[in-house]
Amino acid sequence: MGIQLTGLAQAKQKLQRTLLGRIGNAMVTSNVPKGHVAVYVGEGNRKRFVIPISYLNHPLFQDLLNRAEEEFGFNHPMGGITIPCSEEYFISLTTSLNCS
Repeated sequence: MGIQLTGLAQAKQKLQRTLLGRIGNAMVTSNVPKGHVAVYVGEGNRKRFVIPISYLNHPLFQDLLNRAEEEFGFNHPMGGITIPCSEEYFISLTTSLNCS
């Protein structure tokens, strides 16, 4: 339980750093349900996905967040979190997370 909370806390910190200062912008979206976060996925043409925040605690998803941090830092070009992977991989990952 403590390890899971630590991972979730780290993911939350990354999200907070990414979204810091964007609250007053038009970037704020009211169409993201409570308990979810919007991410942009793809190489080149990016697609927006809304995912449960519980995914942020999963080691495979944290690996994607680390890759996003390495590639984009905390200045994401889409204004939200940009995940540097193919849509097919992301859909496969989220489908497997739904089943577990």
